[in-house]
Amino acid sequence: MTGEIGVLVAEDQRLLRASLVALFNTESDMTVLGEAADGERAVAEASRLRPDVVLMDIRMPVLSGIEATARICADPRLVRTRVLVLSMYELDEYILGALRAGASGFLLKDADPSMLLDAVRTVDSGQSLLAPSLMARLLDHCVPAAASSTARLETLTPRQREVLTLIARGMSNTEIEEELRITRATRRSHINALLARLGARDRAQLVIAAYEAGLVRPARQGL
Repeated sequence: MTGEIGVLVAEDQRLLRASLVALFNTESDMTVLGEAADGERAVAEASRLRPDVVLMDIRMPVLSGIEATARICADPRLVRTRVLVLSMYELDEYILGALRAGASGFLLKDADPSMLLDAVRTVDSGQSLLAPSLMARLLDHCVPAAASSTARLETLTPRQREVLTLIARGMSNTEIEEELRITRATRRSHINALLARLGARDRAQLVIAAYEAGLVRPARQGL
């Protein structure tokens, strides 16, 4: 590829899948590498094509979108592949399940086309994406304290805990650097250490780990 974002579209509805393919192929920085109509095929095609981003419908036949996401994210050959889950269902268990499976983002199917395109670019750049309204409700209702997460946090240095807290509060990389008065290289080193020590794939999973361990609390509870 020549700098384009290679996309795999995994969607069981033929008409919607064709529409998504057409949408991505109109963008100069994107190209559709393949399509899949069920979760099992999505896993196989991801392994074969090694796309930059997999757009994954959460309710897929043969193999669910969550299970397909988990298999893709667990494949060491696909360490650079990001999964963006698309669903028409705003259900907490779907959102949390997708993020825990390793998805880098979750977007509803009623999102504007421009929002979807931006979402693909966002997750391709290594960032996580979740609509603020979904994250707020998810963290307020669905994330219980987890002893395992708390134990893993105890292995972090004080500075790493600070960085994790700021990530969980939604700060960008630049904002973290300014808040802590650290360089880009230092911030990157801290985030890489957090990913390794907490066994997280990306920032979305770091946020979940922080909330599960009680390091931060939802805004209306006094964050």
